[in-house]
Amino acid sequence: MVKETFGDKLLSFIIHALLVLVLIAVLYPLLFVLVASISDPSKVLGGEVWLWPKGITFRGYEKVFQNNDILQGYGNTILYTVIGTAVNIVMTILAAYPLSRKDLAGRGLFTAFFVFTMFFSGGLIPAYLLVKNLGMVNTMWALIIPNALAIWNVIIMRTFFQQNIPIEVQESAQIDGCSNLQILVRIVLPLSMPILAVMTLFYCVAHWNSFFNALIYLTDRGKYPLQLVLREILIQSNLKDMVGTSEESLAKSVMEGESIKYAVVIIANLPVLLLYPFLQRYFVKGLVIGAVKG
Repeated sequence: MVKETFGDKLLSFIIHALLVLVLIAVLYPLLFVLVASISDPSKVLGGEVWLWPKGITFRGYEKVFQNNDILQGYGNTILYTVIGTAVNIVMTILAAYPLSRKDLAGRGLFTAFFVFTMFFSGGLIPAYLLVKNLGMVNTMWALIIPNALAIWNVIIMRTFFQQNIPIEVQESAQIDGCSNLQILVRIVLPLSMPILAVMTLFYCVAHWNSFFNALIYLTDRGKYPLQLVLREILIQSNLKDMVGTSEESLAKSVMEGESIKYAVVIIANLPVLLLYPFLQRYFVKGLVIGAVKG
């Protein structure tokens, strides 16, 4: 084993110290929101809550689950995320696999065309006019079709196919009579679970957190995703409809409103936080292997 010098030990200490600081900076806001969501709102507003809940109450969660807009938004987001991610994965595979094949004529031209769209776009107004002319305004397809393909993810998946699926295996399957579609389904995809897990996580998080397209294209409140409902809650100055009765004092309304905000944030982010541990081993392996290498 190579003996570490004092400089190596000092550098290692500095790196670990910085990583610990980054970890605290990332985890503390999540912990604070969780603690605040089950604490007495008056103590949260008074600055008494830091790491442990005080005056434990689940009033905020009760109000959240009694609100039809939040429950409907939650269902809409799950629907948009599931369908949108499925469309994303299929489109990404269908774009990445042909680009990974050396026998594709004009592969470089197609790749350049895809990459061009990463740097230049038509802008918001032409995009809205296109979606409107296609009749997708105020439908869930306005949130799915315009974002059906992420070029950066296509490049990552294409690189994975090129570096980890031997061309000899594909050629042998072709000799045995497999078509290109059969090679993709029977050979390539079963060997590509790490990158598929990475793409699934990327697309799921993007759909789950998306609100801007819904803000632009949706006018029916019944079709709002959860993030758009959450946005409205966070910017509302008057939360009487969320609190319940109009006889309650303004101070109590503000306190319960704060509790509701924290509870909604936890509920909105919990599914994504629970998804990552199950995909972590695929995520790390797929992201490293699929990275663009010189």
